Amino acid sequence: MAEEKKEKQKQPKPEGQKSQGQKPPKGEAQAKGGGGKKEKKPKGPAAEPQEQEGPQIPAPPPRLLLFYRDKVVPALKEKFGYTNALAVPRLEKIVISMGVGRLATGAEKGKIEQAEKELGVIAGQRCVRCKARKSVANFKVREGQETGLKVTLRGARMYEFLDRLVTLAIPRVRDFRGLSPDSFDQSGNFNFGFPEQTVFPEVNATEVQFQQGMNITVVSTAPDADQGRELLRQFGFPFRTDEKSQR
Repeated sequence: MAEEKKEKQKQPKPEGQKSQGQKPPKGEAQAKGGGGKKEKKPKGPAAEPQEQEGPQIPAPPPRLLLFYRDKVVPALKEKFGYTNALAVPRLEKIVISMGVGRLATGAEKGKIEQAEKELGVIAGQRCVRCKARKSVANFKVREGQETGLKVTLRGARMYEFLDRLVTLAIPRVRDFRGLSPDSFDQSGNFNFGFPEQTVFPEVNATEVQFQQGMNITVVSTAPDADQGRELLRQFGFPFRTDEKSQR
């Protein structure tokens, strides 16, 4: 029996079979995918070099801003006798506000987020929540309660909103008969409102859960109401002409 075991150990093993504990060659192990180190794949985007783009072209100025410089300024200089173009009345800011006091309490408390989202879509800018300064028992308002939303637009964003307001939003108002020319204060600022937010095409009417009005204030550097009215008329604001205070 001992002699048979020795003969079996001396017999050569086939090439395909390998003894236990014997490590395969490095090349063979890497070819089979075992034993060797795995190659690390690059994380993130592909490692291929991307072509570097040139400097980005800045956005063009708003259409109404160019219209103000080319058309409105010469017209106001001629009508009011200004000799310096910097003295001509111009727009400073546009303030959009919503009163949401009725949504602050009760079952409609969660609708403030919906109104805030819609106002942000309309203005293209995140709005600010306004809180009550003092408690009023008759209106069921407590101090510190969120009762309004507000957005202030300036610069290029202001002119872009004004363009959408005059060309898209105002013509979509039902039974529209013109804006009141008497809604100016002594400083030449104009105030008007919309009964619903769906007049703006940015708001999807199918997703609107409740109608919410808003007030818009156009602040200018006009010294009086006459010059402020003429400034907005040059921008295309459709004022009524059948008012007793027509000028």
